[in-house]
Amino acid sequence: MGIRLGDIAPDFEAQTTKGDIKFHEWIGNSWAILFSHPGDFTPVCTTELAEVARRAPDFEKRNVKLIGISANGLSDHEKWVEDINEWGARYGPTNVQFPIIADEDRKISTLYDMLDFQDATNRDNKGLPFTIRTVFIIDPKKVVRLTLSYPASTGRNFDEIIRVVDSLQTGDKYRVTTPVNWKVGDDVIVHPSVSNEEAKTLFPEFTIHKPYLRTTPLKVD
Repeated sequence: MGIRLGDIAPDFEAQTTKGDIKFHEWIGNSWAILFSHPGDFTPVCTTELAEVARRAPDFEKRNVKLIGISANGLSDHEKWVEDINEWGARYGPTNVQFPIIADEDRKISTLYDMLDFQDATNRDNKGLPFTIRTVFIIDPKKVVRLTLSYPASTGRNFDEIIRVVDSLQTGDKYRVTTPVNWKVGDDVIVHPSVSNEEAKTLFPEFTIHKPYLRTTPLKVD
């Protein structure tokens, strides 16, 4: 069975480009994003990792740690990082500082159910299935809050991933949910667990549209 929202993210030990880690210990009191790649020196993933490196300050200010995983060894990872930095430099300063997990034996990819068992042709030269390109957002309690899986042909949208982090953190802090296409600064939805009496205190400007749909402006700290 795959990992579901609300599950505790499986803990593991791993070698990375930044040294050995114990995953839960490495997360500490931060949020974390674990994102996988089918292999080093792949074109779409190279562009993605460069984008994540450029956007590192955006994640840092949200208390989010980043960690990639790819089904190659450390020596390949280190060479690949050079390519990633070179590609990213086309668009701005790029310096991959987040760790990339070496998962040549697919042990962690199997633990997180990130392997492609559907396409019999999607195998490396050892006959092992490639890793599906997946994203996990994990909160400081080590709870999985989001999972996304992408086809090999489609690069991930990290604007959307940051938007989801903003939504989750805002909801946790203010007892709200966020509507379609929400961005920081937009109105939010009063959480169903908040009564109208509570809402008068918490959200003095809230509006009742339907008994089940109440919105409010929200000034985010």
